[in-house]
Amino acid sequence: MFRQRVIHLLLIFVILLTQPGCWSSKEIEDLSVYTGLALDKGEPEALEQEFEEHGGGYQKHNKVTATVQIVPERTIGNSGKDGETSKTHYNNISETGDSLLEVFRQFSIRKNRPIIGHHLKVIVISEELVQQEKIRRLMDFVLRDNDIRPSCLIFLSQGRASDTLMTTEEEIPSFRLAEMVRNNFRTSKVMKGITLSNLDALMYSKQSFVLQNVVEAQGEIEFSGAGIIKGDTGRWIGNLDQHDVESIAWIKGDINGGSIKAYDQSNDSITYEIKSVKSKITLNETDDKKISFHVAIESTGRLIENWDVDEHSSNVVYLKELEKIFEEKLTQHIHALIRKMQSTYKVDVAGFGDWYSIEKPHVWKQIKDHWDEEFTRIPVTFDLKLKITDFGSTSD
Repeated sequence: MFRQRVIHLLLIFVILLTQPGCWSSKEIEDLSVYTGLALDKGEPEALEQEFEEHGGGYQKHNKVTATVQIVPERTIGNSGKDGETSKTHYNNISETGDSLLEVFRQFSIRKNRPIIGHHLKVIVISEELVQQEKIRRLMDFVLRDNDIRPSCLIFLSQGRASDTLMTTEEEIPSFRLAEMVRNNFRTSKVMKGITLSNLDALMYSKQSFVLQNVVEAQGEIEFSGAGIIKGDTGRWIGNLDQHDVESIAWIKGDINGGSIKAYDQSNDSITYEIKSVKSKITLNETDDKKISFHVAIESTGRLIENWDVDEHSSNVVYLKELEKIFEEKLTQHIHALIRKMQSTYKVDVAGFGDWYSIEKPHVWKQIKDHWDEEFTRIPVTFDLKLKITDFGSTSD
């Protein structure tokens, strides 16, 4: 009996020795986990200026103001009771300088806990800043830092980026912003999220690209179009609106959901809900070596809303008329995008260069460094076919 107990104790001891453990782990309460990062043009806040007046300054150029959103932020008291502090779920803290690493280290002399970026969800960069500084410079530290995950999402803001990390709601703004990308299956106005790893590849290729724009008003945020980053300069050059973002998705055939709203002959609104989209880009070359692109788009959908109560949705002739109206509306949006790409901004942000590199890889090596310029001279034609397959649960 004694021998069995000794054997059991030895087995338990051996099992405990072989179990893995986090010897270097730290309690989350002892850390400041930041989930959002906003980058703005360097403008020190009043608090920073006061610190500097009291000897808290150091050698730097005020090129960028970095704002981190720290969660969870411990507070005392519950909201709604007299004499107690309202509960907050996060805390935003800003610092200005010319090195993000140095800025982050400065947070360590202002906070009682070190900040860590293992759970960084979103990075928002103001258009004003990326118009002034190359995006590669701004992202150099976060790309090198092993703490920051490559799945972090990247956005642009039309106003102050730090404003997008504040909200009047009882939720963490950085979490909300990351979760809003999931609405891509409902509307093609929401781009598929551009992650840090995606951004690294885009910057390395030196091709022009777009990032989803975030706008803020009265403590609320929404996605509104996209900002264009010029490939050869790495700087912001202008914006595309919501219809342009949708048109890019149509050209790429990268649509999970959405709709087209138009107006019929009576000026009543009609709405086409997208069920499926197929797109094919063809590179054509004539005998005299002239290049052109042709985009064939096919879609099926339903007539989901019709304000003309005098017409019957089950009427085949009427449905054909509506299909033509929807095709014309989509054609207008796509042609408007092509004009902006080839005439206004002189960039390709719809993926035509990707097809060129596949079809003519040897030629692509020679022109890829000045592809935007080449693209402005290449004709693009379209063939759109939209088919209404049903009209919802009513035929009236």
